[in-house]
Amino acid sequence: MTTALTKAELAQFYGTSKYYRYTFGLVLTDGAAFLVKNGAGWLVDVIASARLDPKVRREPFEAWSLKVDLKTNAAVVTCTDGGKEGREPVTLFAQDIPYTDFPLESIELYAISDEGLGAKVVMLTSEY
Repeated sequence: MTTALTKAELAQFYGTSKYYRYTFGLVLTDGAAFLVKNGAGWLVDVIASARLDPKVRREPFEAWSLKVDLKTNAAVVTCTDGGKEGREPVTLFAQDIPYTDFPLESIELYAISDEGLGAKVVMLTSEY
């Protein structure tokens, strides 16, 4: 069963009640798992595949964004370091998506190192 991805649906997630193991050493929160279960697993797969890039893999805090042109259905996925010590964010990774049916104009996620889990935790920004 899938649910439409809307801002209202995503707004219900803050914190997490459970962690879900994913590929490439990632762990998902409730909100990120909701994305996977509801048609946006490809977005989390982009985050997972970016582990192959040493700049991304070494970064303890990743700020991910998906920007969709709803007229052309093209998108760009970007990862930055989130900006540290008040400076502009540094882009670590970017990928053009020629076509997506993702229904929102944008979404942001974080992937944060968690030593206790021994993994990077992917979460909606509202779950941080």
